[in-house]
Amino acid sequence: LTPYRCSGVGLALCRRLLEEDGRIHLCIACRNVQKSEATRDLILATHPAARVSTVEVDLGNLVSVLRVARELRCRFQRLDFVYLNAGIMPNPHVNFKALWHGLLTGKVLHMLTTAEGIMTQTDRLNGDGLQEVFATNLFGHFILVRQLECLLCGNEKPSRLIWTSSSNARESAFSLSDYQHAKGQESYSSSKYATDLTSVVLNRKFNKQGLYSSVVCPGLVMSNMTYRILPVFLWKLLMPIMWLIRFFAKTYTLTPYNGAEAHVWLFKQKPEHLDALVKYHSCTSGLGKSYVEPRKLDVDEETAEKFYQKLLELEKETLERYSDLLD
Repeated sequence: LTPYRCSGVGLALCRRLLEEDGRIHLCIACRNVQKSEATRDLILATHPAARVSTVEVDLGNLVSVLRVARELRCRFQRLDFVYLNAGIMPNPHVNFKALWHGLLTGKVLHMLTTAEGIMTQTDRLNGDGLQEVFATNLFGHFILVRQLECLLCGNEKPSRLIWTSSSNARESAFSLSDYQHAKGQESYSSSKYATDLTSVVLNRKFNKQGLYSSVVCPGLVMSNMTYRILPVFLWKLLMPIMWLIRFFAKTYTLTPYNGAEAHVWLFKQKPEHLDALVKYHSCTSGLGKSYVEPRKLDVDEETAEKFYQKLLELEKETLERYSDLLD
C-alpha cells in the first residue's frame, strides 16, 4: 500500500490507515530520503509494530518515476492500494479584486470553497520539457500507474487507485488543445480536472482486470501548500473566521486528519459498489464531525476518452527517451 506526499494529509492518512488495520504494509514515498525516513519515524512513534518501508520519488521527474516503478516491481508481488496524493501549486496568487467583487455580488462563499476566480498560479517547464504542474500532479502519477500494471491487475482481490483531486477541479480551466495548461494561469485547477477525467477512463479500461479508480477531495486543509498562498500572519488573523465559515461551508475540513476522511472511507468500501462518476468529498460539520459526501463528477466521458488518448501519445513520445529504464 503506497501513499504519496507524506506530509499533511499524507501523514494523517498513514496514521489513520494503521488505526483501521495494523496488519497492512505501508510503503511511503517522498521526494527525498531524509523526508521519507522522518515520516517513517513519526509513524512508528505512534504505531511501533507497524510495517513501514520507504521509497524516494519525484513525480515531476520521469527518470525518478521509472526508477521507483522498477524498485516497486522488485519489492512487491502486488499492490492493494495506491494513494496518488502528490501535488504542487507554485507561486499562488489571490485576486483580491475578484474576491471583493464576489463579496458584493453574493458569490463569495462559492469562491471561498472552490477558489474559482480568485486563485492563479505561474507555471514553468520541467527538465522533461513538460509543464511542471501537469507533470507532477497528473502525468507522473499516470506513468507510475502504467508501469505498475503488473502489480495492480489480475490479483485475487481488487486493487485500488485513489487520486487526490480538488473542489478547484473545473472544466473551465481545462482545454484539450492545451491540456498541459501552458497558456493559462490556473494550472492547478486544470491538472485536477485532468485527474478526474483520467480516473473515469481508467475504470472503463481496467475494471475487468480488477483495478478500480476513485477520486477524492480533502476539502480546504491547512497544510504547507495552503500556507504559501498568504503570509503566515494573515492566516493567523483569518483562522477564527475560517472556523466560523465551516458552519456554512462543510468542505472547510481545516485539519489533515479531517481532510483524510474520504481516503480512509474508501479504504473500507467494496470498489465494485462504488460509482465511477462520483467524487468523494471529505466534509466536516460546524461542530467538528467528519463525514463523506459523494458528488457527481462534472466530466464529459467523450472528452475523458480523448484526453486519455492524448496521455497515451505523450507517454509513447516521452518514454522513447528513457528506453534504458524500461524492462
